Amino acid sequence: MTKRAVLLANLGSPDAPETRAVRRYLNQFLMDRYVIQLPWLLRRLIVSLFVLPSRPSASAEAYQSVWMDEGSPLIVLSDKLKQAVQQKTDLPLEMAMRYGNPSIEKQLLKLCRDPDISEVLFVALYPHFADSTITTAVAEAERVIASHQLDIKLTIIEPFYDHPGYINALVESAQPYLEQDYDHILFSYHGLPESHITKLDKSGSHCLQKPDCCQLPHPAHKTCYRHQVMRTTQCFAEQAGLPEDGYSVAFQSRLGRAKWLGPSTEDSLKALARQGVKKVLVICPAFVT
Repeated sequence: MTKRAVLLANLGSPDAPETRAVRRYLNQFLMDRYVIQLPWLLRRLIVSLFVLPSRPSASAEAYQSVWMDEGSPLIVLSDKLKQAVQQKTDLPLEMAMRYGNPSIEKQLLKLCRDPDISEVLFVALYPHFADSTITTAVAEAERVIASHQLDIKLTIIEPFYDHPGYINALVESAQPYLEQDYDHILFSYHGLPESHITKLDKSGSHCLQKPDCCQLPHPAHKTCYRHQVMRTTQCFAEQAGLPEDGYSVAFQSRLGRAKWLGPSTEDSLKALARQGVKKVLVICPAFVT
């Protein structure tokens, strides 16, 4: 009989809020060809010359400001999520990180110690599709299976950006804040270079080619991060009963000089201030944890 297991996968975290650990983590993360989509040599030069000399120390300070007694917030909260999911299923279940520890390789091999397991349900904990999140996590799992010659089937859970369960959970988590006094809600999603969006549009004539591209039905939406975050926002607004002029969408965490999805969160906040908006709620639905 087929025996299933479940592997949850998140982005990852440094092992410690220290410069050396952050440098090791950033090197692994930014040298991923799905994250910085440039030839290896150019990617190596950018990371080594412009990122690793200064960013690890600054990032280490930021990590120190949020580090928990139990460890990295992402690891601690992901472990709590794992425990909550385990209560819902009798299937063997592990949590892995694409970068850092525990690695996808380690956790897949751990699950496959049971010789009866023939299928792994792979759940990348991102509601929206992007090469730099879902594709790279799946590719790493496939690499591990091939390199270790594991006789298992990998079943990928599709992005769930408009799944009713996800939208319900998102609105419920925001409800205490929605009951407060506020002027505007800003949906701030993690950004991507525009090239990450357009290269996945096989037609070459839809994504980012017209102002309403995300509203017009098109096959490219299956892998379009921008369409999917807009759809999440729309579903949230409908369920929460938000007025159309009561919220907006922005993108954060830009890196490098390439043109990224806009408007930026920084520019949006400045624009809201100029409009006289004083109390802003910010929600960041791009990650489950």
